[in-house]
Amino acid sequence: MIPYLYVPPLKLGPLTIEPFGIFVAMGIFLAARLLDSQARRERLDATPLLDYAPWGVGVGIVTGHLLHLFAYHPEELSKSPFQIFKVWDGLSSFGGLVGGILAAVVFFRVRKLRFRDYADTFALAVAPGWAVARLGCFAVHDHPGARTDFFLAVNFPERFYGGPRHDLGLYDAAYLFALTALLWALRNTPAMRGKLLPLLSLLYAFGRFFFDSLRATDLSYVDARYFGLTPAQYGCFALVLFGLWGLATWKSSAPGPRAASGPPGDAQPQAR
Repeated sequence: MIPYLYVPPLKLGPLTIEPFGIFVAMGIFLAARLLDSQARRERLDATPLLDYAPWGVGVGIVTGHLLHLFAYHPEELSKSPFQIFKVWDGLSSFGGLVGGILAAVVFFRVRKLRFRDYADTFALAVAPGWAVARLGCFAVHDHPGARTDFFLAVNFPERFYGGPRHDLGLYDAAYLFALTALLWALRNTPAMRGKLLPLLSLLYAFGRFFFDSLRATDLSYVDARYFGLTPAQYGCFALVLFGLWGLATWKSSAPGPRAASGPPGDAQPQAR
């Protein structure tokens, strides 16, 4: 059993930095670096990805907060009429994913770029970045699951949680790290080139659907359910459809050359 460890906020003068925010920032930084390095490896222009990054993060935060507020915890709307503007107060990771996808669709369409050319790069960068960010959920234990004696259970305080429970932040992070290892192992496999993002969507959907079935229902603050399912579980159906469609219809791309040794701006997009 894993002990319940409390990670205190970091005090920097008048500023208070929560551990969740630290892990999210680390995850975003890691994903941005990998987007850049993987694009150059594929001889793709990395500039659009770096330009997209702040838009993806910003829209993801807004949609993540709105989904948390309107879908997971609508009761929080009664706190204050300004609760909707407090984007730092409650975030849904799945809502952030939806926001990032919407931002990518609009961004790449405006730039007249084909998103599919960058799909493998996104898969290889987003999975590990998301895994690190989910460690922030584990650090603050904000996704307690059902009570259990499973060997990976966290020994939540008896007074407030009733003892050992699943910690879904830990499970989700571990699963994403495993998916990261799989994607990186397959990145040079001819049959999977150009299909890593649909594969990630499909596999993550199955894992996330199962993890959400372990969420606590016996605590005072629990996620809303609609016909027995969480909002993320409904989102998993969309991920499955996209994954199956992508694996069935996206053509495998031929191996691309390594990034050139010239200046970074010399790399040009290739049709894939």
